Amino acid sequence: MDFYYLPGSAPCRAVQMTAAAVGVELNLKLTNLMAGEHMKPEFLKINPQHCIPTLVDNGFSLWESRAIMIYLVEKYGKDDKLYPKEPQKRAVVNQRMFFDQGTLYQRFADYFYPQLFAKQPPNAENEKKMLDALGFLNTFLEGASYVAGEQLTLADLTILATISTYEVAKVDLGKYPNVAGWFERLRKEAPGADINEAGIEEFKKYLNNKE
Repeated sequence: MDFYYLPGSAPCRAVQMTAAAVGVELNLKLTNLMAGEHMKPEFLKINPQHCIPTLVDNGFSLWESRAIMIYLVEKYGKDDKLYPKEPQKRAVVNQRMFFDQGTLYQRFADYFYPQLFAKQPPNAENEKKMLDALGFLNTFLEGASYVAGEQLTLADLTILATISTYEVAKVDLGKYPNVAGWFERLRKEAPGADINEAGIEEFKKYLNNKE
């Protein structure tokens, strides 16, 4: 199973943790976006949207990290703990995953990436939106051990990858005690936690090289 990825990417790390959780081995295909490897004709045949992560499972191509995560669990998972079948439990997991995609990760990207890639000054409005998203997550975790119910799910894995990136970018998680406590526990306990930590280190190296 080929996996086109960059280790510093939060969406890529989320997929790698999911693969670890279901016991699937990925054939890692490092894809250098800066060198334009995602625009090569052979990659465009696999993924015309030319984005990573991209998974190729016996000729079946799939991209968008959360879709890949769900696919891996539904095809290779031994039970439904990571992605419950019960409609209401699954709905909460879906909501948290969509929250990560459309709010938590997106607002981080809107605030941080223009500074990183375009050397733009910090935008106060975008920073407030990003911190509001952390506040929402802090509320979700009030009195809870996991972000979407009483057990670890795919929502925890994708949000763990995102919050790891927040932490590398030196966002102060201490102001959000529920998030900070969950993060410190999950970054050690989650399946594939070591993979996530290694990816974080790669992202740190990239940031240091950009400075």
